[in-house]
Amino acid sequence: MNQLVLALVAWLSPRDRDERGDVPGWVMITVMTAGLVVGITAIAGPALQDMVSSALAKVR
Repeated sequence: MNQLVLALVAWLSPRDRDERGDVPGWVMITVMTAGLVVGITAIAGPALQDMVSSALAKVR
């Protein structure tokens, strides 16, 4: 029975792990980028909002 389970697990497991890429690395890059965007937006958000508002006011 153990041999059957091991054979089934080996058959169902991904065979080409090297070709899948570095998924954890890409996840880390995505999370870090999102964190940077949130951080920059939190710091520069009010200044950017004022800048866009004044630019739109000048267009009107």
